[in-house]
Amino acid sequence: MEEKKVNSFLSRLKEKAQKQTNYGGETEMTEAKMNAKDCPNCGAGRAKQDGLTHCAYCGFEFLSVNLTDGVYLKKEDNSI
Repeated sequence: MEEKKVNSFLSRLKEKAQKQTNYGGETEMTEAKMNAKDCPNCGAGRAKQDGLTHCAYCGFEFLSVNLTDGVYLKKEDNSI
């Protein structure tokens, strides 16, 4: 008669840990890069990100955005 080997709780945890995958999928290797842009007015560096409209040093306007009334947002005051 063959004897069945019963896995202990600890060995089952080890098996699950070895089988699990990374949350969010596999990591992608990319080249290192720097997302920065200089201010054309004063030359100060700034992070290149969406939504930044003025230079923190000289006040140069990078983006001029004109807001209009939308379905949920108003162009004047959206704090209400």
